[in-house]
Amino acid sequence: MLQTLLQVSRWIDRLGERVGRLANLMILLSCLISATNALIRYGFDWSNNWPLELQWYLFGASVMLGASYTFQRNEHVRVDLIYGHVSKRMQLWIDVLGVIAFLLPACILFAWLSWKALFVPSWDIMEQSANAGGLPRYPIKFIVPLGFGILALQGISELIKRIAALAGQASFETEYERPVQ
Repeated sequence: MLQTLLQVSRWIDRLGERVGRLANLMILLSCLISATNALIRYGFDWSNNWPLELQWYLFGASVMLGASYTFQRNEHVRVDLIYGHVSKRMQLWIDVLGVIAFLLPACILFAWLSWKALFVPSWDIMEQSANAGGLPRYPIKFIVPLGFGILALQGISELIKRIAALAGQASFETEYERPVQ
């Protein structure tokens, strides 16, 4: 049973890896659009709102979609009051309890609420930007529940890996390096 769950975990990790690459590409595109827009605006005295909005949409989407990839790579922010001072086994237990008690309930709640209160009303009216030349709003509002959904999936993958490690059926790198401040 655990080996089947580990296969599911690997599938989720591959999905997360692809989504992470897409998020990285969105950052690059956002920067290129920003630079090009500034060059055209100041160099040729031409401006439009859609490049600015596209830049914001890409950046926002990269944050929402990049969260799961960051979690997969164990580079997310954590409170390191206890975690860095306990055994690896206790770290695994802290991760398991954190995913079950905090991450999954929060992701499910935020995905559901953002779907119901953010995306669906926007989709129903085919919401457009109020700015002249602006973009539709409903696609970027879809990214919010999607991002939380993918983060919840990654949480399930991490939960599977940690339970397998606690059962002695898998090992993986859990080393967390506290950011230098």
